[in-house]
Amino acid sequence: MSFKEAIESGKFVVTAEVGPPKGTDIATMIHDMHILKGKIDAVNVTDNQSAVMRICSLAVCKIAMEQGLEPILQMTCRDRNRIALQSDLLGASVLGIHNVLCMTGDHVTAGDQKGAKSVYDIESVQLLQLVDSLNKGKDMHGNDLKGTTSFFQGAVVTPEANPLEPQLMKFEKKVRAGANFFQTQAIYDIEKFKSFMTFAKKTGAKIMAGLVVLKSVGMANFLNNNVPGIKVPPELIAELKAAGKEKALDTGLSITARHIKQLKEENICDGVHIMAIGMEDKVPEILQRAGLL
Repeated sequence: MSFKEAIESGKFVVTAEVGPPKGTDIATMIHDMHILKGKIDAVNVTDNQSAVMRICSLAVCKIAMEQGLEPILQMTCRDRNRIALQSDLLGASVLGIHNVLCMTGDHVTAGDQKGAKSVYDIESVQLLQLVDSLNKGKDMHGNDLKGTTSFFQGAVVTPEANPLEPQLMKFEKKVRAGANFFQTQAIYDIEKFKSFMTFAKKTGAKIMAGLVVLKSVGMANFLNNNVPGIKVPPELIAELKAAGKEKALDTGLSITARHIKQLKEENICDGVHIMAIGMEDKVPEILQRAGLL
């Protein structure tokens, strides 16, 4: 099944990420793709993640297809105006890329090209509307296309944002704009996530819980102190600390696997999106521990 068919069928879907390298050496990336092949339903290809310049996501999506993976093209509004966004989407469509994740994108100040100018001609809700328009055979301004697209478009949401109400409002806007599925920002508090899902299920949108693998106590503290919308609970930090430095990563893998298992067994959401951040080779092990392989 395609990713769209899988998630619409009610299957508990699994996606992971591949980060394009900063340079033309793609050996490690190809290695990671081989490890993920056959173990996940689709792979996200990040778009200059954290505003760090890398190989373009469109090219890497095509490489992923050649390696036997179904790609999800991540597209941000930071680096392109509406003309370039539409042009790239048409290019993706003719290359056979049919999943797109629409995001506003981190500001350039977060990345490695401090002198760059952010574009933000449109934002994520408008990008979803743009994709919906292309699917209906029109460009963003109502002009007819010679051939339509057939994108399965997704968006992001932050269930642990504080305050949460603005996120819920934006979430509903994205659903109305045509979002078919959501991949969330990293969640660590399953009970709090259940509360969000009570609201989200009313919209009918498919929700995949985002899970960032914890490597250490230091990483957990960094996320708490520097990434809005992510909160690693004290009990998980204590669990990592008790494991010691040598076993912290192994404990982090087990925490992720435990959360996946709970999310699936309790039918809390429609799947998971694993963000291993440089540890893509650990994804099969996580899935094995979660009982999915």
